[in-house]
Amino acid sequence: MKKWLVAITVTAALAALAGNADAATPNFTQMPAKNRQTHKYTCATGKILQVTYWNTANGQSFALVPVKGQQLLFVNTLSGSGAKYQAGSYTWWTKGPRADLYDATNGDNAPPMLSDCITINR
Repeated sequence: MKKWLVAITVTAALAALAGNADAATPNFTQMPAKNRQTHKYTCATGKILQVTYWNTANGQSFALVPVKGQQLLFVNTLSGSGAKYQAGSYTWWTKGPRADLYDATNGDNAPPMLSDCITINR
């Protein structure tokens, strides 16, 4: 198994065991990233999110998104438009400077948990 995959798996497991991701942000220093970017978003509810994106040398993309007080690692998936990231039942879907957060457990036609999130800094 590649070292970066082991590092991601171990970090995700430790974050889950910690129970409170606000106490310690996962460390992805061994991930072979081509680039890493952190963006702040302000959403329609007034909530502000800080999201970090990694594009790796092998073409994979990840996003670290705060959801309900925990930092979750999202993995890029196929999208017809924009960039779509998945973590369990959650979907973080970006289109240009805009993003929405969905929870599939709310139903197929449910509105986003967070909508109209716009990049503050780009």
